[in-house]
Amino acid sequence: GTRVVGVVTEVGSKVEKFKVGDKVGVGCMVGSCRKCENCSVDLENYCPRQIPTYNGYSLDGTLTFGGYSDVMVSDEHFVVRWPENLSMDAAPLLCAGITTYSPLKYFGLDKPGMHIGVVGLGGLGHMAVKFAKAFGTKVTVISTSANKKKEAIERLGADSFLISRDPEQMKAAMNTLDGIIDTVSVVHPILPLLMLMKSHGKLVMVGAPEKPVELPVFPLLMGRKLVAGSCIGGMKETQEMLDFAAKHNITPDIEVVPMEYVNTALERLLKSDVKYRFVLDIGNTLNKK
Repeated sequence: GTRVVGVVTEVGSKVEKFKVGDKVGVGCMVGSCRKCENCSVDLENYCPRQIPTYNGYSLDGTLTFGGYSDVMVSDEHFVVRWPENLSMDAAPLLCAGITTYSPLKYFGLDKPGMHIGVVGLGGLGHMAVKFAKAFGTKVTVISTSANKKKEAIERLGADSFLISRDPEQMKAAMNTLDGIIDTVSVVHPILPLLMLMKSHGKLVMVGAPEKPVELPVFPLLMGRKLVAGSCIGGMKETQEMLDFAAKHNITPDIEVVPMEYVNTALERLLKSDVKYRFVLDIGNTLNKK
C-alpha cells in the first residue's frame, strides 16, 4: 500500500511524462513543496513538507491512503517509469531498494573492490547486499542469527558472514570494512560496528531504532570515522535506481499474497516470518469476490 506499481488508466490534460497503458510506480512519497533548497536539487525526500504516500495529509487536508485500493491518483512528478524487463512484483524496490541504493551511492560505498558490511538480513539488508554486489564490492553480512549464513552466502551472494555476538569472529574482522549499511531497527550496540571499520569508515544507519543508541566517541576520533543516516531518495535517483536494478536484474525476494491475506501477513511480519517482503496483489484480488 505504500509502494505501488501498476498501469496508467487515465491521465490529466497537463500530464506530459506518461500516457494510458504505461507501467509506472509510486514510492514512499506523493508530494513535497517543490520550492525549497532540497526540492530544487532533486532531494524531495528531505523536503520538510514531504507528503507520505500512506497516512499523510495532502495539501487539501485529506488523508493519503496509498495503494490499498484498485485505483490511486498521483502527481506525475512523484511517479516513476517502470522498466519493461522488471517484474511488477518488484515493488519493494521503491522502498527497501532506494533506501539502500541511495546511501551506497552518496557515501561513495559503490566503488569496485571496496569491502562493505551489511548489518541485518531482512527486507533492507538483502537489498543492500544485492546492490553492493552489483557495484562490484566485497560484502560481509553481520547478523545475530547464525542460521542466516547459508542464505547470505549461497542465495544472496555475500562474500562472508559475521556473527555479531561472537567476539572472536568480530575481533578477527577488525579494521577491514570501508563502510557499513546498518539496517537494524532495534536498539543494538554501535561500538562493535565502529571497530570493524578502517580509518575513514562510514557507518550509515537506515534502520530506525525507536530509542536512542549509544554512541562511543573515542573510536570515532581514533579513525576519523563517520556515523550517518539516510532516508529513501529523490525522484530522479529513484528512477536511476530502478533502471540500474532492471539492467543488473536485481529484484527483492518477495511473497505475493491476495488482499484477504493482509491481516495474516501483518501477524507474520510481527514474528519476522517473511523472506523478505510481502507484496499485495490488489489488481487480481481486491473486489473480485
